Amino acid sequence: MNPVAYLSPRLQNLPLLGSGTNMNFEMLAGLDPDLVIIRACGCNVASMEDESTQKTIRTIEGLGIPVVVLKSPTCFDGPNLSTISDEIRILGRVFAKEERAEKLADYLESQTEVIFERTKDIPESEKQSVLIFGASPNSRKAGGAGMVRGTDTIESYFIEEIVHAKNAFRETGRPTISAEQLLSLNPDAIVLDTANGYHPPEELYSAPYYQNVGELSAVKNQRVYALPWTCCSTKRIEYPIDVMVIAKAAYPDRFADIDLGDWLIEFFKNVYDVDDDTARALISTQWMDWCVKE
Repeated sequence: MNPVAYLSPRLQNLPLLGSGTNMNFEMLAGLDPDLVIIRACGCNVASMEDESTQKTIRTIEGLGIPVVVLKSPTCFDGPNLSTISDEIRILGRVFAKEERAEKLADYLESQTEVIFERTKDIPESEKQSVLIFGASPNSRKAGGAGMVRGTDTIESYFIEEIVHAKNAFRETGRPTISAEQLLSLNPDAIVLDTANGYHPPEELYSAPYYQNVGELSAVKNQRVYALPWTCCSTKRIEYPIDVMVIAKAAYPDRFADIDLGDWLIEFFKNVYDVDDDTARALISTQWMDWCVKE
């Protein structure tokens, strides 16, 4: 995990027990941990209802090891960022850091609250359309332009419930769309997803394989932004960055006073308790160099 690996490189030398439900239980038992923490509905543990997930939990408990299960926002029918605060508070209790956990949760919520308050009065007729677009090479190989995020995704929740804009793609799921479909959607702003790799705004502006979508309003008006490094569609404590990027893309005039590069430095300093130099390094590890002034 990019920011974690940068801040705590020693973690990369720890034993790898497997991924998700494909766990080496013999190795786990040999490590004799005091606790196992599982985050459900993430990249590797898809669902709490999945039998393999339940079997994994039962097996670990059968080894006499306590298990704490955290549920990410995508575990719920209606994504809600309060669940991330709940996860933080649970971990605070586990590690006897309740005060620190509460402070972190409150800070994260305050960052999205600023965005909510600035946009809550926007009339329906003036709401901007935003498309979350994954410039996936696999999608292009399959003949499409890229992947999009539908109305049932956490990204759509960011767009519509916090930023008070409109998700340009009105269907559900995460389908691949063609260049023709992308042109027909013609959103006011495009935010590039990074679950499939590093995709800065410049890619949509100048990559030869996207020249056929140059007539998009978002491209012509230079309103293409990019999300930070994202693992699958799982949101972690950096989620306010996603919301701020979407807000800047949707309503550049309302957020003109916020320089994204400067805002990121303050965000990382507050979240990770680091100095300026480390905060700047985290901008790079989060693939956000595109927003930093030369």
